[in-house]
Amino acid sequence: VQLVESGGGLVQPGGSLRLTCVASGFTFRFYAMSWFRQTPGKERELVAAMRSFGGSTNYADSVKGRFTISRDDAKNTVYLQMNRLKPEDTAVYYCYARWDYGAGYDYWGQGTQVTVSS
Repeated sequence: VQLVESGGGLVQPGGSLRLTCVASGFTFRFYAMSWFRQTPGKERELVAAMRSFGGSTNYADSVKGRFTISRDDAKNTVYLQMNRLKPEDTAVYYCYARWDYGAGYDYWGQGTQVTVSS
């Protein structure tokens, strides 16, 4: 099982980035997919989530209207489009997969660094 994130980097405030997470080794379409983020000394927090089969989404209040989660089940991929980035969005972003039909397995990616700075 693998979740491989990419797309992080350094961006100026107000800029955009798109994170990508490619999954392998499990039946992607049956899993709810999420993005979390973490900064040093703080707990990992949920940023955005999408249920299986392109179902409902939810977002942290701090990113509503700026970030969009989407998925392509044909490509086993989940995306996080991040617009109007702020310095407080700086964090390591993690992809997370959770079986969406009751008790089951879950998986984490290795993380990708996003730094918003001028």
